[in-house]
Parts: sequence; C-alpha cells; structure tokens
Amino acid sequence: MRTEDEVFADVRGSFEGVEKGYAESSFISSDLLWRVLTGKRWDILTAMAGAGEMSIREVARKVDRDVKAVHGDVIGLIRNGIVRRGDSGKVIFPYDYFELRVSNRRAAA
Repeated sequence: MRTEDEVFADVRGSFEGVEKGYAESSFISSDLLWRVLTGKRWDILTAMAGAGEMSIREVARKVDRDVKAVHGDVIGLIRNGIVRRGDSGKVIFPYDYFELRVSNRRAAA
C-alpha cells in the first residue's frame, strides 16, 4: 500500500513539467479523501475550475464565504497538491473541470 506522502507527491508532480491536461490522484482511505475534499473545498474547486489565477478574495466572493475561512481551505488544498500558486502569486486550479471516481475495491494483499 502506498503512503500518504507518496500519493501527495504524485498529485504535486502533475503540476510540474509538461501539462497533461488532466491529473489523477488517489487517497489511501475514504477518511483521508473526505478530510481533504470537504464540501466547502469542493465548492472552492468548482468555483476555481477553468477560471485561471484568482486571488483568495475573488475565490471567497465566488463561494460567498469569509475570506479568512476560504484562505484556510485554499491553504489545505495547496498543501495536498490540488491547488497551486500561479506565477502572479494568486492561486490556480488549472483544470476546466474535475471528476471524482470512488471505488471500494481492496488492494491486492
């Protein structure tokens, strides 16, 4: 089984080098998935998808939430390799959309 650090390294790696147009990520447990992708963070990703670089204040306006709370969630998404800082210092989710595929298939022992 892969460690949490290995999974996050893969996600971060998708932001480096030539862009593939998509990124894949996996989580070692459903608990970790839902800790990282809370409902409010999902809303943030939805607002950021396809929007280019945005300030955290712009993101907060789009999701109609407090800037400080959105800042905390965006930092959490950055730490988990899902959102990154753009060249301007603003934040970016560099995809037009995202899909979530969940499976309860167990890894081979």
